[in-house]
Amino acid sequence: MQAFKYTISFSDLRQQILALTKSYSHFSVLDSCAHIDFKDNDVNYKLIAGFGAHKFLSCTNSGLTALDTFLKEESNGKYWKFGFLGYDLKNEIEQINSSNSDTINFPLLHFFIPEIVIVIKEEVIEIECYATTISAESIFQQLMSDDLTDSDIAPSNIEFEFPSASDYCKIIDQIKYHLQRGDIYEINYCIQLLQHCHLDPLSVYKKLTEYAPSPFSCFARIDDYYLMCASPERFIAKEEARIFSQPMKGTSKRSDNYLEDENLKRQLAQNEKERAENVMIVDLVRNDLSRIAKKGSVKVDELFGVYTFPRVHQMVSTVSAELQNEISFVEIIRAMFPMGSMTGAPKVRAMQLIEELENFKRGIFSGSVGYIKPDNDFDFNVVIRSIIYNAKTNQLSIPVGSAITAKCDAMLEYEECILKAQGMLNALRVSESLTNTNHEDR
Repeated sequence: MQAFKYTISFSDLRQQILALTKSYSHFSVLDSCAHIDFKDNDVNYKLIAGFGAHKFLSCTNSGLTALDTFLKEESNGKYWKFGFLGYDLKNEIEQINSSNSDTINFPLLHFFIPEIVIVIKEEVIEIECYATTISAESIFQQLMSDDLTDSDIAPSNIEFEFPSASDYCKIIDQIKYHLQRGDIYEINYCIQLLQHCHLDPLSVYKKLTEYAPSPFSCFARIDDYYLMCASPERFIAKEEARIFSQPMKGTSKRSDNYLEDENLKRQLAQNEKERAENVMIVDLVRNDLSRIAKKGSVKVDELFGVYTFPRVHQMVSTVSAELQNEISFVEIIRAMFPMGSMTGAPKVRAMQLIEELENFKRGIFSGSVGYIKPDNDFDFNVVIRSIIYNAKTNQLSIPVGSAITAKCDAMLEYEECILKAQGMLNALRVSESLTNTNHEDR
């Protein structure tokens, strides 16, 4: 392995690293968009990227069993691993069946050891090369080269149709029936905007993160499959023996007027419905962590924290624990995945109802993307606020959703879905009028 370090401006480097993605059919760029004030103090990389596949594992079934073998074979403390976990790994963990259609067909699980790793922390870039034909210094020189500059390709104005408000409300009525019966206390119900089109994923990702820079953004490619993600949510991270999750439940729009914006923030912090949603997921995360934590070590570091992002305010809590000795990454995932913020509570029953009520297979959406360091510390996001694209079939998907509780207002939840979709629609140059398509029955 060759390594290289240099001090340089982050904003310039970020653009050059994104331009480098044009040269690879296999990459994962985990991008804080310089929004590290929200991230944990010990896990505050500005950007981590892996390019090329020195070795990889891609699964369409039995993913966690294969991943456990893959990681144990590469547990010598030498390699970074980048990867993603698809939502439908739940079927392997909880024996739940999925019969909904999948229009994008991302692999169920994919992990790879990259040929090149680029890490930026503060203003220092570190480059590691595992491929013998490439030097770390040559990669740096390539990043500094004018030849690497990328010219944006403007996306076409792509039209989408939202499900009608009346159809959406009918589903919410069905969910409320189960809530009133006590089958569930909360469920994350999602809808999908789907279109057939051609686009330039890099240009779209750059537009997406200009509009909604988020601390757990990600731009990833596996051959024909692309993920353009502006996620504000962390699923789970490990730093030595400490493990922590930051479930996000509770969303408010923002205002251009400072006083009104501060009032919206206060209203979110005091909103009983949003606090109830958040605390239910916090309790679920505490329960999941207790399976792998040392006795008595699970704690809530922050409850109902309200954080401001460019387009929304979000309510975030932090739950942490001290890991039991000799717990593997796959054991952690079996205990924690999928994240409660994207399922509901109780988790298994909520996931069963999601399969019945939603009309699409979530795939990488509601899954997780992240990295595992050579010392086995890791950090993984929640795949939300995302554009998912199959370049071979030209299928594009934008899933969005919200938490449904017994006290929710179906029309407000519908409006929340529209609000959450706005960042992705803006990145695709969809006009404001198009976001209102099929909303005449709001």
